[in-house]
This record gives sequence, structure tokens and C-alpha cells, in this order.
Amino acid sequence: MMDLVFLYIKKKTIIVGLLVFAYISIVSCEKKIDTQDGSTDVEFNLKELALVESGNEFGLDLFKRTVQNEATDKNIFVSPTSISIALAMTYNGADEETKLAFENVLKLNGLTVDEINLSYQSLINILTTIDNDVLLKIANSIWYRDTYFVEPNFLDVNSTYYNAEVSALNFENPQSVDIINDWVSQNTNDLIPEIVDEISPNTIMFLINAIYFKGTWTYEFDIDNTFESPFYLQNGNSVSVPTMNQTGEFNYFANEQIEILELPYGNANYSMLIILPKPEIHIDSIVSLMDENVWEEWINNLLPTEDVHVYLPRFKFEYEKTLNEILIDMGLGIAFSGAANFSKINPNNELFISKVKHKSFIEVNEEGTEAAAVTSVEINLTSVNGVYFNANRPFIFAIKEANSKAIVFIGKFAKP
Repeated sequence: MMDLVFLYIKKKTIIVGLLVFAYISIVSCEKKIDTQDGSTDVEFNLKELALVESGNEFGLDLFKRTVQNEATDKNIFVSPTSISIALAMTYNGADEETKLAFENVLKLNGLTVDEINLSYQSLINILTTIDNDVLLKIANSIWYRDTYFVEPNFLDVNSTYYNAEVSALNFENPQSVDIINDWVSQNTNDLIPEIVDEISPNTIMFLINAIYFKGTWTYEFDIDNTFESPFYLQNGNSVSVPTMNQTGEFNYFANEQIEILELPYGNANYSMLIILPKPEIHIDSIVSLMDENVWEEWINNLLPTEDVHVYLPRFKFEYEKTLNEILIDMGLGIAFSGAANFSKINPNNELFISKVKHKSFIEVNEEGTEAAAVTSVEINLTSVNGVYFNANRPFIFAIKEANSKAIVFIGKFAKP
């Protein structure tokens, strides 16, 4: 089951789709549903629309590469919105070729830095307030080593436009890991309890985005109608899963390869799209087709359709991915190398991205959907002066006499 969170535009209405790419069976169960579109129209200027289109293009590209990078039977769930916001904050510290690489990968060509930041600020505000019946929280933070100089303008820009919480921490203190992870847990409603495992001596900064989504179906599934039904795997085997069902009028589209169903949340500003390949078509071949043009064609062909019998498996899973390799393949390699230019973070220009880590969680049930994602961009020094000795693993120790060099005692410390 393959999943993706991203933005799309439909009839001048901005709708954030929580997209779940799933195999499902569609048969029957009766319930009459009134499907009036209660969505809210929002006016976007041209720069904001360009940012949304760039986000869709980036998200589809990243999703395809993620699918290619995983086993066919691996559940995948990523938030391009979370990843792009974390990278956009990092982008404010980049210059010269590194800055251009960010613009190319995030598809931001043609927008100035000010336009990018202003558009993200506006977009974040709209996404978190557009539907009172859906909860979407977006939180950003920057954590940096308290002994390291960071350009004030870099921190001010991210604080102003991304509402990033900025904290200087003693990274030598093990409690710093807990402080950062507590922030992550709090801003994902405890769905993702941690993103940082440890802080290396080279690490000087973490830029973190957290997104939390909780949406109730506009038309909830009746839990009494949920029953065990077979779910057919790509290899032909099947497993039994709790399957929700209802019948009503929903936006629907089908061609020779796929069927698409749209299930709205709240006032229909948010929805889940389910792209179902025809039985003879491998899901990865559909993923490989997906780009912004194909996606727009699919969305534009969705039409209200009566008597759609919906059967959807109830599911919950977590996903974790280090995105270094994927982002490097997308063209951001310079930012991960010694040639990176992050002089707008520190004028010594001695920094590079050591890791981009992404974690996500989703649960879909009769009431609706709860989901969260966290993206952490870890910034390291290219080198550290002096020697750093950290006996944080098993070691051998000995006591010797100085003149004779005789070993008096010797041992191994394996665990505390």
C-alpha cells in the first residue's frame, strides 16, 4: 500500500489531499449520502500558485523515487509538504551553486528568495486554518550547538516566515536529544515520539518540520458494517483485513488502467484520493507514470458519481526513511558534500547536510484519518579541530607500571 501527502489545485480551490495508494475491492452496501460540496474557495496570487505547482512536482518526483528505492511489498507513506518545508528553511542558509541546487530540486526556479518565503508563510497559514472541521498543525524548529556562531539573519528569516522555534542547546549534554524529541512528540500528538537518535560531535544544527493531521470523514463509515474481507497481495496471495464500506455519491474517475475515488474530510477542503490499479496492472507501473501532467489530468476528470459502493481496508502503519540518496539523485548532491556553501548560516562556510531523515504515521478507520510526519535536516561541520574521544562502546582497559611497562591489570568493559 503506497501513500503520499501533497497539494493539488482544483477549480481555483486549494485542496490538500492525503493520498493513500491502495489496493481495495469495490462491491456493495446501502446507505444514501448527500454530497454537497462544502469546500472553501481561497484566492491565491500567481507566486503562491507557482509554489503549489512546484510542491506537487517535487512531491511526485520524490514519491516515485522512494517507491523505486523500496521493495515492491513495502508500505510507503511520506509527506512532501513536510520535507519541502524543512528543505526550504535550510535553503535560506545556502548560497551560489548550493542555492541553485535547492531551487532545481524543489522546482523553485523563477521565484525569488523573498517570494519563496512569503509564499510558504501564506501557504502554511491557509493549510492550518482553511477547514475548522479538520485539524492540521505545522510546526518548525531550529536547534543549534550553543558554542557555534549562526548568522542572525538566517535565524530571523526562518523565525519570521516559518514561525520556527529557535533554540541554542548544549549538544554535549545527552538531554539535548530528549529535548528535541519531546518537541517532535508534542507536535505530532505523540504519534512520532523521536527523530534524533544521537548527536555526533560534528553536528551543529537540526532543522525540523512536524505535521499533524486529523480529519473526520464528511461521510463516516458505520463501524457495524465493517467485516473481514480478503486483501490480495501483489504476489497473488491474500490476507484477511477489517474492511469498511458504504454507498453514496462520490467523485470518481476510471480509465483502462486505474480507478480513482475521492473521499472528503470535514467541509471537503481536505480529501483522500484512492488510486486503484486495474487487477492486471502492477501498482509500480502506475507509480512510474505519475507526474504533474498525469496527476492534473486525473484530478480534472473526477466527477460526482452516484451509487459508488466503497470498500476500504482499515489500516495503520509507520514509515521511516533516510532521504540522502534520493535527494542526491534528484540533484541536491552538492549540499551533502564538502563543496556545499552554507555561508548564510555561518560565514566560515564549513557546513554540509549530513542527513535528511523522514518519519511518518497514518491510521485510517471508520471515523477518518490521523496522520503525522516529521522531517529533520541535520547540518554538520566538514571537519572538527582537535581530537574527540568518546568511549561510548565496549573497550579494553589496562593498568601498567611506568618503568617496566609491565601490565598489572587488563580488562574489557562491555556494558555498564
